[in-house]
Amino acid sequence: MHTSPNSIETRSGFVSLAGEPNVGKSTLLNRLIGEDLAIISPKPQTTWQVVRGILTTDRGQAIFVDTPGIHQSRDILGSYMVTAARSANFDADLVFWMVDCRKDLVLSEQVFLDHLPDRSPAFLLLNKVDLIPRLHLLPMIERIQGRYPFKEIVPISALKGENLDRLMELTWKYLPPGPLLFPPDQLSDQPEREIVKEFIREQVFLLTHQEIPYSTAVMIEEMRERTERKKLYISAIIFVERKSQKGILVGKKGAMVKRIGTAARDRIESLLGVPVYLELRVKVRDEWRKKRSSLKEFGFNI
Repeated sequence: MHTSPNSIETRSGFVSLAGEPNVGKSTLLNRLIGEDLAIISPKPQTTWQVVRGILTTDRGQAIFVDTPGIHQSRDILGSYMVTAARSANFDADLVFWMVDCRKDLVLSEQVFLDHLPDRSPAFLLLNKVDLIPRLHLLPMIERIQGRYPFKEIVPISALKGENLDRLMELTWKYLPPGPLLFPPDQLSDQPEREIVKEFIREQVFLLTHQEIPYSTAVMIEEMRERTERKKLYISAIIFVERKSQKGILVGKKGAMVKRIGTAARDRIESLLGVPVYLELRVKVRDEWRKKRSSLKEFGFNI
Protein backbone atom coordinates (compact mmCIF):
# COMPACT_ATOMS: atom_id res chain seq x y z
CA MET A 1 0.00 0.00 0.00
CA HIS A 2 1.28 3.45 -0.93
CA THR A 3 0.64 6.25 1.50
CA SER A 4 1.44 9.93 1.60
CA PRO A 5 3.08 11.54 4.66
CA ASN A 6 -0.32 12.17 6.28
CA SER A 7 -1.19 8.46 5.91
CA ILE A 8 -3.86 9.01 3.24
CA GLU A 9 -3.67 6.22 0.68
CA THR A 10 -2.11 7.63 -2.48
CA ARG A 11 -4.06 7.03 -5.68
CA SER A 12 -2.98 7.65 -9.24
CA GLY A 13 -4.17 6.93 -12.73
CA PHE A 14 -5.33 8.16 -16.10
CA VAL A 15 -8.71 9.84 -16.60
CA SER A 16 -9.96 10.11 -20.17
CA LEU A 17 -12.09 13.18 -20.97
CA ALA A 18 -14.36 11.91 -23.73
CA GLY A 19 -17.42 12.99 -25.65
CA GLU A 20 -18.63 14.65 -28.80
CA PRO A 21 -17.08 17.90 -30.11
CA ASN A 22 -17.56 21.16 -28.19
CA VAL A 23 -18.86 19.70 -24.93
CA GLY A 24 -16.13 21.38 -22.82
CA LYS A 25 -13.43 18.72 -22.43
CA SER A 26 -10.50 21.11 -22.92
CA THR A 27 -12.08 23.71 -20.64
CA LEU A 28 -12.43 21.07 -17.92
CA LEU A 29 -8.80 19.95 -18.31
CA ASN A 30 -7.53 23.51 -17.95
CA ARG A 31 -9.76 24.20 -14.96
CA LEU A 32 -8.76 21.03 -13.10
CA ILE A 33 -5.00 21.47 -13.49
CA GLY A 34 -5.13 25.25 -13.07
CA GLU A 35 -3.27 26.05 -16.30
CA ASP A 36 -4.43 26.91 -19.83
CA LEU A 37 -2.69 23.91 -21.35
CA ALA A 38 -5.30 22.63 -23.80
CA ILE A 39 -6.32 24.92 -26.63
CA ILE A 40 -9.90 26.21 -26.73
CA SER A 41 -12.08 27.90 -29.32
CA PRO A 42 -15.84 28.23 -29.91
CA LYS A 43 -15.45 26.11 -33.07
CA PRO A 44 -16.08 22.35 -32.88
CA GLN A 45 -13.24 19.83 -33.25
CA THR A 46 -10.52 22.19 -32.01
CA THR A 47 -8.68 19.31 -30.29
CA TRP A 48 -6.92 17.09 -32.84
CA GLN A 49 -4.41 15.25 -30.68
CA VAL A 50 -4.50 13.75 -27.21
CA VAL A 51 -3.35 16.27 -24.56
CA ARG A 52 -2.43 15.16 -21.02
CA GLY A 53 -2.59 17.40 -17.97
CA ILE A 54 -1.30 16.27 -14.58
CA LEU A 55 -2.91 17.18 -11.25
CA THR A 56 -0.94 16.30 -8.11
CA THR A 57 -2.39 16.78 -4.62
CA ASP A 58 -1.99 15.15 -1.22
CA ARG A 59 -4.52 12.56 -2.43
CA GLY A 60 -2.34 11.40 -5.33
CA GLN A 61 -2.02 12.11 -9.03
CA ALA A 62 -4.70 12.26 -11.72
CA ILE A 63 -3.52 12.43 -15.32
CA PHE A 64 -6.37 13.93 -17.36
CA VAL A 65 -6.35 12.95 -21.02
CA ASP A 66 -8.15 15.44 -23.28
CA THR A 67 -9.30 13.62 -26.41
CA PRO A 68 -10.57 14.70 -29.84
CA GLY A 69 -14.35 14.84 -30.10
CA ILE A 70 -16.13 11.72 -31.33
CA HIS A 71 -17.55 12.51 -34.78
CA GLN A 72 -18.19 11.07 -38.23
CA SER A 73 -14.81 11.22 -39.93
CA ARG A 74 -14.47 12.39 -43.54
CA ASP A 75 -10.74 11.97 -44.12
CA ILE A 76 -7.64 10.26 -42.74
CA LEU A 77 -7.14 13.00 -40.15
CA GLY A 78 -10.70 12.59 -38.88
CA SER A 79 -10.30 8.82 -38.62
CA TYR A 80 -7.06 9.32 -36.70
CA MET A 81 -8.80 11.65 -34.24
CA VAL A 82 -11.61 9.18 -33.49
CA THR A 83 -9.15 6.28 -33.16
CA ALA A 84 -6.99 8.33 -30.76
CA ALA A 85 -10.04 9.14 -28.63
CA ARG A 86 -11.21 5.52 -28.49
CA SER A 87 -7.72 4.34 -27.58
CA ALA A 88 -7.48 6.85 -24.73
CA ASN A 89 -10.84 5.67 -23.37
CA PHE A 90 -9.87 2.01 -23.40
CA ASP A 91 -6.45 2.66 -21.82
CA ALA A 92 -7.83 4.84 -19.02
CA ASP A 93 -8.43 3.93 -15.38
CA LEU A 94 -11.52 6.14 -15.38
CA VAL A 95 -13.56 7.75 -18.16
CA PHE A 96 -15.42 11.05 -17.92
CA TRP A 97 -18.04 11.03 -20.68
CA MET A 98 -19.05 14.68 -21.09
CA VAL A 99 -22.27 15.99 -22.61
CA ASP A 100 -23.74 19.44 -23.09
CA CYS A 101 -26.78 19.25 -20.81
CA ARG A 102 -28.65 21.74 -23.01
CA LYS A 103 -28.86 19.17 -25.79
CA ASP A 104 -31.10 16.13 -26.18
CA LEU A 105 -29.11 13.31 -24.59
CA VAL A 106 -31.09 10.70 -26.53
CA LEU A 107 -29.15 11.73 -29.64
CA SER A 108 -25.88 10.89 -27.86
CA GLU A 109 -26.97 7.57 -26.37
CA GLN A 110 -25.62 5.19 -29.01
CA VAL A 111 -22.46 7.26 -29.40
CA PHE A 112 -21.35 6.90 -25.80
CA LEU A 113 -22.44 3.28 -25.57
CA ASP A 114 -20.26 2.48 -28.59
CA HIS A 115 -17.23 4.27 -27.19
CA LEU A 116 -17.29 3.39 -23.48
CA PRO A 117 -14.95 0.56 -22.44
CA ASP A 118 -16.34 -2.32 -20.39
CA ARG A 119 -13.35 -2.66 -18.07
CA SER A 120 -13.01 0.95 -16.87
CA PRO A 121 -15.50 2.79 -14.65
CA ALA A 122 -17.17 5.77 -16.30
CA PHE A 123 -18.81 8.96 -15.04
CA LEU A 124 -21.37 10.94 -16.99
CA LEU A 125 -20.63 14.66 -16.66
CA LEU A 126 -23.57 16.94 -17.42
CA ASN A 127 -21.65 20.05 -18.38
CA LYS A 128 -22.82 23.66 -18.78
CA VAL A 129 -25.40 23.42 -15.96
CA ASP A 130 -24.98 27.16 -15.44
CA LEU A 131 -26.90 27.64 -18.70
CA ILE A 132 -30.09 25.73 -17.81
CA PRO A 133 -32.74 26.04 -15.04
CA ARG A 134 -31.75 23.85 -12.09
CA LEU A 135 -35.19 22.24 -11.95
CA HIS A 136 -34.39 20.50 -15.26
CA LEU A 137 -31.44 18.62 -13.75
CA LEU A 138 -33.19 16.08 -11.54
CA PRO A 139 -35.53 14.72 -14.25
CA MET A 140 -32.52 14.48 -16.57
CA ILE A 141 -30.51 12.46 -14.04
CA GLU A 142 -33.49 10.23 -13.20
CA ARG A 143 -34.02 9.46 -16.87
CA ILE A 144 -30.40 8.36 -17.30
CA GLN A 145 -29.93 6.42 -14.05
CA GLY A 146 -30.30 2.68 -14.49
CA ARG A 147 -30.18 2.80 -18.27
CA TYR A 148 -26.41 3.14 -18.73
CA PRO A 149 -23.37 1.75 -16.91
CA PHE A 150 -22.20 5.03 -15.37
CA LYS A 151 -20.76 4.77 -11.86
CA GLU A 152 -21.60 8.41 -11.16
CA ILE A 153 -23.63 11.17 -12.82
CA VAL A 154 -22.18 14.57 -11.96
CA PRO A 155 -23.65 17.95 -13.04
CA ILE A 156 -20.85 20.51 -13.53
CA SER A 157 -19.90 23.78 -15.14
CA ALA A 158 -16.34 23.46 -16.40
CA LEU A 159 -16.29 27.14 -17.33
CA LYS A 160 -17.52 28.38 -13.94
CA GLY A 161 -15.84 25.65 -11.87
CA GLU A 162 -19.17 24.53 -10.38
CA ASN A 163 -19.24 21.16 -8.55
CA LEU A 164 -15.65 20.30 -9.47
CA ASP A 165 -14.73 19.70 -5.81
CA ARG A 166 -17.39 16.98 -5.73
CA LEU A 167 -16.12 15.58 -9.04
CA MET A 168 -12.59 15.31 -7.68
CA GLU A 169 -13.75 13.61 -4.46
CA LEU A 170 -15.40 10.93 -6.59
CA THR A 171 -12.37 10.74 -8.87
CA TRP A 172 -10.03 9.90 -5.98
CA LYS A 173 -12.49 7.26 -4.84
CA TYR A 174 -12.36 5.41 -8.18
CA LEU A 175 -8.70 5.80 -9.15
CA PRO A 176 -6.56 2.79 -8.20
CA PRO A 177 -4.09 2.92 -5.30
CA GLY A 178 -0.53 3.52 -6.44
CA PRO A 179 2.49 5.82 -6.39
CA LEU A 180 2.86 9.09 -8.31
CA LEU A 181 3.54 8.43 -11.99
CA PHE A 182 5.19 11.81 -12.69
CA PRO A 183 7.20 14.33 -10.65
CA PRO A 184 4.81 16.33 -8.43
CA ASP A 185 5.62 19.68 -10.11
CA GLN A 186 5.02 18.42 -13.67
CA LEU A 187 1.86 19.71 -15.38
CA SER A 188 2.05 17.73 -18.62
CA ASP A 189 4.08 15.09 -20.39
CA GLN A 190 3.71 16.91 -23.72
CA PRO A 191 7.00 18.10 -25.27
CA GLU A 192 7.32 21.89 -25.36
CA ARG A 193 7.41 21.80 -29.16
CA GLU A 194 3.98 20.15 -29.23
CA ILE A 195 2.52 22.69 -26.83
CA VAL A 196 3.95 25.59 -28.89
CA LYS A 197 2.56 24.08 -32.08
CA GLU A 198 -0.89 23.80 -30.54
CA PHE A 199 -0.83 27.38 -29.24
CA ILE A 200 -0.15 28.62 -32.77
CA ARG A 201 -2.97 26.49 -34.17
CA GLU A 202 -5.29 27.78 -31.45
CA GLN A 203 -4.90 31.34 -32.72
CA VAL A 204 -5.72 30.22 -36.26
CA PHE A 205 -8.97 28.79 -34.89
CA LEU A 206 -9.74 31.96 -32.97
CA LEU A 207 -8.85 34.49 -35.68
CA THR A 208 -9.90 32.84 -38.95
CA HIS A 209 -13.18 31.41 -40.21
CA GLN A 210 -14.93 28.87 -42.44
CA GLU A 211 -12.60 26.12 -43.67
CA ILE A 212 -9.30 27.85 -42.83
CA PRO A 213 -8.78 26.46 -39.28
CA TYR A 214 -9.57 22.90 -40.37
CA SER A 215 -7.13 23.10 -43.28
CA THR A 216 -4.23 24.24 -41.13
CA ALA A 217 -1.27 22.30 -39.76
CA VAL A 218 1.72 23.69 -37.86
CA MET A 219 5.31 22.50 -37.98
CA ILE A 220 8.05 23.77 -35.66
CA GLU A 221 11.20 24.24 -37.74
CA GLU A 222 13.49 25.43 -34.99
CA MET A 223 13.28 26.10 -31.28
CA ARG A 224 16.40 27.32 -29.49
CA GLU A 225 17.43 29.78 -26.82
CA ARG A 226 18.96 33.05 -27.97
CA THR A 227 21.42 33.42 -25.13
CA GLU A 228 22.63 36.86 -26.17
CA ARG A 229 19.11 38.25 -25.84
CA LYS A 230 17.88 35.72 -23.30
CA LYS A 231 14.96 34.91 -25.58
CA LEU A 232 13.53 31.63 -26.85
CA TYR A 233 13.67 31.68 -30.64
CA ILE A 234 10.91 29.72 -32.42
CA SER A 235 10.54 29.33 -36.17
CA ALA A 236 7.32 27.68 -37.38
CA ILE A 237 5.49 27.01 -40.63
CA ILE A 238 1.72 27.12 -40.94
CA PHE A 239 0.55 24.83 -43.75
CA VAL A 240 -2.74 25.23 -45.58
CA GLU A 241 -4.25 23.21 -48.41
CA ARG A 242 -4.85 25.86 -51.08
CA LYS A 243 -3.22 29.04 -52.35
CA SER A 244 -6.39 31.04 -51.67
CA GLN A 245 -6.23 29.95 -48.01
CA LYS A 246 -2.64 31.13 -47.80
CA GLY A 247 -3.69 34.58 -48.96
CA ILE A 248 -6.34 34.80 -46.24
CA LEU A 249 -4.01 33.50 -43.54
CA VAL A 250 -1.21 35.92 -44.46
CA GLY A 251 -3.64 38.83 -44.80
CA LYS A 252 -3.12 42.26 -46.33
CA LYS A 253 0.55 43.21 -45.92
CA GLY A 254 0.96 40.25 -43.56
CA ALA A 255 -1.54 41.62 -41.02
CA MET A 256 -3.30 38.35 -40.20
CA VAL A 257 -0.22 36.19 -39.71
CA LYS A 258 1.22 38.95 -37.50
CA ARG A 259 -1.93 38.88 -35.33
CA ILE A 260 -1.67 35.11 -35.04
CA GLY A 261 2.01 35.34 -34.14
CA THR A 262 1.52 38.04 -31.50
CA ALA A 263 -1.32 36.20 -29.77
CA ALA A 264 0.48 32.84 -29.91
CA ARG A 265 3.68 34.40 -28.54
CA ASP A 266 1.79 35.79 -25.55
CA ARG A 267 0.36 32.32 -24.79
CA ILE A 268 3.78 30.68 -25.10
CA GLU A 269 5.49 33.27 -22.89
CA SER A 270 2.77 32.91 -20.25
CA LEU A 271 3.16 29.13 -20.05
CA LEU A 272 6.94 28.84 -20.37
CA GLY A 273 7.78 31.95 -18.37
CA VAL A 274 10.43 33.23 -20.79
CA PRO A 275 10.46 35.95 -23.50
CA VAL A 276 9.86 34.54 -26.97
CA TYR A 277 10.73 35.59 -30.51
CA LEU A 278 8.27 33.83 -32.81
CA GLU A 279 8.75 33.74 -36.57
CA LEU A 280 5.88 32.40 -38.69
CA ARG A 281 5.70 31.51 -42.37
CA VAL A 282 2.76 30.18 -44.39
CA LYS A 283 3.08 27.45 -47.03
CA VAL A 284 0.70 25.37 -49.16
CA ARG A 285 0.56 21.56 -48.88
CA ASP A 286 -2.20 20.31 -51.17
CA GLU A 287 -4.84 18.12 -49.39
CA TRP A 288 -2.50 17.24 -46.54
CA ARG A 289 -5.36 15.90 -44.41
CA LYS A 290 -5.82 13.05 -46.90
CA LYS A 291 -2.14 12.06 -47.13
CA ARG A 292 -0.55 9.76 -44.58
CA SER A 293 2.94 11.00 -45.45
CA SER A 294 1.99 14.61 -44.67
CA LEU A 295 0.18 13.64 -41.46
CA LYS A 296 3.25 11.76 -40.24
CA GLU A 297 5.49 14.70 -41.15
CA PHE A 298 3.24 17.03 -39.12
CA GLY A 299 3.52 14.83 -36.04
CA PHE A 300 0.38 12.68 -36.21
CA ASN A 301 1.04 9.10 -35.14
CA ILE A 302 -0.66 7.53 -38.17
